Amino acid sequence: MSDFLDTKRKEIAARLRELEPLVEEHRQLEAAAAALAGLPQASSRTSAPRRRPRRAAAASTAPRRRGRPRGSGTRALQALELVKAQPGIGTGDIAKAMGIKQNYLYRVLPALERDGKVSKRGRGWFPR
Repeated sequence: MSDFLDTKRKEIAARLRELEPLVEEHRQLEAAAAALAGLPQASSRTSAPRRRPRRAAAASTAPRRRGRPRGSGTRALQALELVKAQPGIGTGDIAKAMGIKQNYLYRVLPALERDGKVSKRGRGWFPR
């Protein structure tokens, strides 16, 4: 029985030595995550994640969107004018002409299509 216990103790000690670098990496990643989240570094380890306190103004009002209000339509109108001026124009060409990133148009153009203002055939956009 004592041989079995000695074997298991040695196995456990070896596994602990194996896991020690991973535990240290875990501590470092926790500290990095806390720093990136703007939280002070915790001096004692806890198992539950720390939460950022809510601001009083944010708690009492509806969530605010950043940037322009949704549906203001200036870019949609610009895109529509470009499609009318150059039927069959591609998304990349529209983005270049408007001076914006192409991925923004992946929201604008389908909305115009749903409204029945443009249609897509192949890779080009056409006015309706």
